[in-house]
Amino acid sequence: MTIRYMDDGKIPLYECNQLHKSLGEQTCQSLRGDRIDAAVARVFLEAMQPAQLKVSMAAIDQISQQARRADRQWELMLERVRYEAELARRRFQAVDPENRLVGRTLERDWEARLAEVEHLERESAARPALSTRLVDPAERARILALAQDLPALWHATTTTHVERKQLIGFLIKDVCLNRGDTMIEVSIRWQTEACTVLSIPRPKRSCDARRTDPVVLARIRALAADTTDRRIAEILDQEGFRSGTGCCFTQNRVKQIRYIYSIPSGCPEGPSSCVGGFRADGRCPSKTAADSLQVNVSTINAWCQSGVLDGIQAVAHGPWWIKLTPEIIARLRKPTRRSWTRRSAS
Repeated sequence: MTIRYMDDGKIPLYECNQLHKSLGEQTCQSLRGDRIDAAVARVFLEAMQPAQLKVSMAAIDQISQQARRADRQWELMLERVRYEAELARRRFQAVDPENRLVGRTLERDWEARLAEVEHLERESAARPALSTRLVDPAERARILALAQDLPALWHATTTTHVERKQLIGFLIKDVCLNRGDTMIEVSIRWQTEACTVLSIPRPKRSCDARRTDPVVLARIRALAADTTDRRIAEILDQEGFRSGTGCCFTQNRVKQIRYIYSIPSGCPEGPSSCVGGFRADGRCPSKTAADSLQVNVSTINAWCQSGVLDGIQAVAHGPWWIKLTPEIIARLRKPTRRSWTRRSAS
């Protein structure tokens, strides 16, 4: 599988697209890799815990041995070029002065050998001393301390992806992926040929990730029977729920969710949506209250503002929703005037 990156190189994407490249067929499979990488890294760090000390000690010794071998190789190279330069000098000095053509050729060879010696000596002098490349006791203690907290070293911002891959390569031989309907099977083959199989859930599609949580839907269904959309939004925010896009709930969001999922409201905000004249919380709009009390709507609104009636408004200058009881109706209802007609004398 090949790898490419999304979101400015932050999210890896593993693709099996060889048939697409070679024959123009469809991509075999494409997997988002951030969860896969995290799972493999977790298993790797768990496997490294009992072996941290031994690995760190072996790494220190290996660095020291490599430094010594490198210096020895430089010594052998300098010894060889100096010996070849000395041979060239002897051949030049041994030639007959009368044989000028051979003498010029041997002289050029001697000069080339001397130039090579000078070049290697400059490079050798520019290299750091062996003592600076060996790990002293203080550095050894520091490395051992880091080895005891490998997860911190792994997650450090100074650790590059290349270095992480090199660390994984010390223990893991390869990783095979198999995508299922809801899970991804991750088969990790270690350098010892042992195999570890993990199952991780597939990332949700963007449309599913933005879908409203079923728990939130159930809460809205329960509240919509006797609670307004505005109050539902306040309750959901107080309980810590968020929309599918991660936003706070508002009256419009709750209303949109009810419309999409066909959730009826027992307490609508608009009087025109109030079927039967009364909401589930027992309140009615001004028109229904006016008809029940046999007054006009302006009188109902004035009574609500003065506190004679228990009325609430969702927003300023919005419709009033009044709480009516039989006692209130009996106390405030205006009597009906009867019209009398005089009989004419026969």
